[in-house]
Formats: sequence, structure tokens, C-alpha cells
Amino acid sequence: MGYRLSKIYTRTGDDGLTNLGDGNRIPKNHPRLELLGTLDELNSAIGLILAHEPQTESIRTLLTATQQELFNIGGELCPPYHTAITAEKVTALETAIDSWNTTLPPLKEFILPGGNLKTAACHMARTICRRTERSAVALYHDEKFNPDILRYLNRLSDALFVAARLLAKETGSKEVLWDHIRK
Repeated sequence: MGYRLSKIYTRTGDDGLTNLGDGNRIPKNHPRLELLGTLDELNSAIGLILAHEPQTESIRTLLTATQQELFNIGGELCPPYHTAITAEKVTALETAIDSWNTTLPPLKEFILPGGNLKTAACHMARTICRRTERSAVALYHDEKFNPDILRYLNRLSDALFVAARLLAKETGSKEVLWDHIRK
């Protein structure tokens, strides 16, 4: 394959429109582009987690694969369409969550985001994932697409939550529980 991005600036988006893969131009504030932008933000947040070099190999492996899948989702959402996210990829996230959860104490309260840089980065990615999911749902109501994308994003936010817990355990960081007001 030749160079796909030989010129970084094209000036074709200066009018507030951008090209889709099929050549159609849409406004940069279109819900499809909002979703593509939040996918990019989520991918960057996952890159930040990986930059903190989690020592748990299963977390590194899953997050590295996830970065590829997020690009695949972007490809699915940009015509010409092709299916990349499948029920098996959702199941793979569920398998990781279940495996990680067996090593963690049960939750009795909500956990406050934070802890250390690794866990905080994971919680930030989780919240960005939730926003990405909301953007996906908004677009899905107007323009149907592969529903496995919605399931994948939903499981991914769960996986990021459990990964944050596992990273807290890995680093010896105490999870701060919500101290809700009791009457």
C-alpha cells in the first residue's frame, strides 16, 4: 500500500465540511463525525494507559488490540462500509472481564476515580468510552449500523473499569470508595 497521508493539511476542511471515504462531504459537527472524534479521543486515552506501561500482560494485550479495534470501528462507520466488529469480539471483552474479576475483591461501594497515574488514566479512558457509547447511540437512532459496535463499546467501558481495579492491585494503590452521606 502506498502512502495514504502524504500531505497532512489539505485546506479542504476550512469550510467546516469534511470528506467521507465515499467522497461525500458532511459538516464537521455531524453526529457521525462526533462519534469518530470521540473514538479517536478514546484511542488516545488508551494510548496514555499503555504509556504508563501496565505490568499485567493481559491488560497490555487487550488494550493494544482495542486500539486496533477502535480504528476498525471508525472504518465501519465511514463509507464504504465493512463489518469488523463481531459478537466474538464482544465475547472476548467479557472473557477478559470475567478473568480479571476473579482476582479482585467483590465491590461493596462505588469507587472514586483516581488512585495513581495508571488507574486514573484507566478511569479517564472509561469515562471517554461512555461518552463514545452515547455518541454511538445517538447516531444509531438516526442511522442504523452494526449493533455489535454498541455492545463492544458498552463492554469496553466495563473492561476499562475492571482494568483500573486490576492496575490498582498491581501497583498496591488503595481504591478509594465513595463515602455516601448516610442519614
